[in-house]
Amino acid sequence: MSSVANRRSVMTLFTLPDCPHCHSVRIVLAEKDIQADIIEMDPNNKPEDLADLNPYNSAPTLVDRELVLYDSHVIMEYLDERFPHPPLMPVDPVSRAHTRLTLFRIKKDWLSLVGDLESGESERMDTARVILRESMLAAAEVFEVKDYFLSNDFSLIDCTIAPILWRLPKYGIDLNGPEVKPIHDYMDRVFSRDLFQGSLTLAEQSIRP
Repeated sequence: MSSVANRRSVMTLFTLPDCPHCHSVRIVLAEKDIQADIIEMDPNNKPEDLADLNPYNSAPTLVDRELVLYDSHVIMEYLDERFPHPPLMPVDPVSRAHTRLTLFRIKKDWLSLVGDLESGESERMDTARVILRESMLAAAEVFEVKDYFLSNDFSLIDCTIAPILWRLPKYGIDLNGPEVKPIHDYMDRVFSRDLFQGSLTLAEQSIRP
């Protein structure tokens, strides 16, 4: 086990300054008021400890004493179970299954495009930009069903969607027209949360000055 895990009694999160997956985990930490040592890494100069902890040398990586977790959704569900208040997942199994299915679809349909949007290759970026915009427009009505995404309570789904929506200006995606008002209303509700604002790094703050 890496020296990081051996010497730290406080939970440690290795994160990147502008990564939607890392951002999702930081939102969960903020929502639950979890005390953690957040190590914001230079993506081009990651600490040597990280490779010892995580075979993929990727972020986010969470260290909780002897436990090491990577993959944002694994980390988020662990944090929700480890610190149950406030809950970010439903209690009953059927609702939890529906939430996990929604998270799977968001990961498959929206998060899967992030790599293309940040690739620097114009053709890949243009294609991903069109796909993401059209997919969000198709889901516009869902955003107005309840205060948060398919729920009256802030959940892991919102923790996953919010970092993508926050980065739309960075990705060159402009949602305009009367049909997208529910999405803008949703963004206003989520982005105005003090805990959401507290989750932002300086790099992320600069996306929407």
